[in-house]
Amino acid sequence: MAGGQACLRELEANAEELDCELDCDAGRDDWSLSLLEPVDEEQCRHIRRQYRQLMDSVQQRRDSIVGAPGDSLSEALEEANALFDGVSRPREAALDAQFLVMASDLGCERARQLNRDLRLFDVVAFSELLLAFAGLSWLEVAQEQSQDGEGLGPAFWSAVRREAAAWLAQTETFHFLLSSLWLGPEAQTPERPRRARRAHVGPAEPTKLVRLDPSAPQESTEREVERVLGLLQTYFRKYPDTPMSYFEFVVDPHSFARTVENMFHVSFIIRDGFARMRLDQDRLPVLEPVDAGPAEDYDLGGWGRKQGVITLSLQDWENIVATFEISQAMITSSC
Repeated sequence: MAGGQACLRELEANAEELDCELDCDAGRDDWSLSLLEPVDEEQCRHIRRQYRQLMDSVQQRRDSIVGAPGDSLSEALEEANALFDGVSRPREAALDAQFLVMASDLGCERARQLNRDLRLFDVVAFSELLLAFAGLSWLEVAQEQSQDGEGLGPAFWSAVRREAAAWLAQTETFHFLLSSLWLGPEAQTPERPRRARRAHVGPAEPTKLVRLDPSAPQESTEREVERVLGLLQTYFRKYPDTPMSYFEFVVDPHSFARTVENMFHVSFIIRDGFARMRLDQDRLPVLEPVDAGPAEDYDLGGWGRKQGVITLSLQDWENIVATFEISQAMITSSC
């Protein structure tokens, strides 16, 4: 009887202590009402299972997470952060804390293995980048190597060739083999017969100089230059204050070859000081007469002799004929 009363008094004391603790805790402002709600046991079991699977996956990929560059650790932390939103009991919180400890260890190891001088070449990482560039994986490489022993296979080298071809400084050359590699003995070149020595007759006579006859017919180029000069001087006498358009004077609308010849002949006229060339207000070349005087005065004048080059293609010739509306050549053919 006494023992039963003692047990009853002990239960009452424990109940009073529990009521006191509940009263004290009820006055706290940070008490979460969500903890008092009924917990879905199946959801908690599912969260614990996901935490264990996440830790097992990180533990299996520990070497790749620490050694190879990538965002594997960040992705695992984001997944754990998503799971933590459903944590409501200490059991799941303990698993979350255990995963955070594991992630912290991996982060410390990865920080210790950072290459600070940036000169270390990681063969494994470089191989993974090459496989990713070629669109392959280690599993495909292993299968090809086990089947035919070719290793990476032609797909990898084809992708590397296409990328490298864009950076070559020069194109590839083709070499055709039109005969066998062994050409055989080289054919001997027949010796040329030696020239017989001529008998010494006597001292050789010097070559006689031929006296030029001033009355002899002039060369064709000189005649053409004089003829073109006559046409130009006729125009200058008729229009002394109006320069002659260079293109209208030399261009033959019916013959590109004649146009080139006329440009050649006019160059001699300008060189000898019978006319000069300048650019008008439209930046087009024109021909002007030179004041009468000795040729030496032309060299010492303000204009001086200046050389220039005029290029004229077939397309330029056609454009000039159409632009200047040239229908008739000023320098007609002498034939």
